[in-house]
Amino acid sequence: MKPLAEMAQDVLTTADGRAKTALSREYAAAWQAARAEGDTPAIGVATPPDRPARPDKPELLDPRDVPHRKPGTPEGRIALLHAVAHIELNAVDLHWDIIARFTHVPMPIGFYDDWVKAADEESKHFNLMCDCLETMGSHYGALPAHAGMWRAAEDTKDDLFGRLAVVPMVLEARGLDVTPGMIKIFKSAKADDAVAALEVIYAEEVHHVAYGSKWFHYLCGRAEADPTPKFHALVRQYFHSELRPPFNEEKRAEAGLPPDFYWPLAKGSPTSPRA
Repeated sequence: MKPLAEMAQDVLTTADGRAKTALSREYAAAWQAARAEGDTPAIGVATPPDRPARPDKPELLDPRDVPHRKPGTPEGRIALLHAVAHIELNAVDLHWDIIARFTHVPMPIGFYDDWVKAADEESKHFNLMCDCLETMGSHYGALPAHAGMWRAAEDTKDDLFGRLAVVPMVLEARGLDVTPGMIKIFKSAKADDAVAALEVIYAEEVHHVAYGSKWFHYLCGRAEADPTPKFHALVRQYFHSELRPPFNEEKRAEAGLPPDFYWPLAKGSPTSPRA
């Protein structure tokens, strides 16, 4: 089996979404099988690309230019699933990138176990969304998508603390806030396949946020840093907006995010980044 960082680079340099996620799942299965046998495979080193390979479609637009469609219409529900598919494909790359990019930072083997598992689950999520889109007569790439998804990776490419703070603990935590509303939309439309897929995503995203919190706290402990002010400083440095309530406090707590982490950064708070 090739070193894990080289596997990560292979995924990052594969453009087609279905091919990328198939390779991701293949490599994750190989890693997990070796770990189940008690092996500790090589991590290795890699040179990940500044940006992952992407298919020709979807067209990537500035967030302000992405058309807004009403979710109460079939077209709006397709657009919503397309947006989720785009998020999940970016998440696949983000989780493999954290493996490939930070091999110079000594971390326990459990760090790699967690992010391989997260990448595998995000690959499954992308394919679930693609299946739903195809059932509805569309496909990933049929609509334009948000061009800013990779900005967090670029901004934190030299800072593992920052990567953990912004990607799982801010961006993925936002998914915990908004997914229940999406599930409600598709339940109202009696779109059972989409409801089932979103419920899988909702359950598993809690783990991904928890991995971020776990390893952020690990690094803080090693550096003898207080996690709460450290998190606030990193989010203010790397995240270019306020956090937006309402927050799913129950699921955030389940993932290891207490309210004093995010409420001081919320829109309207006296201590928010743009207050």
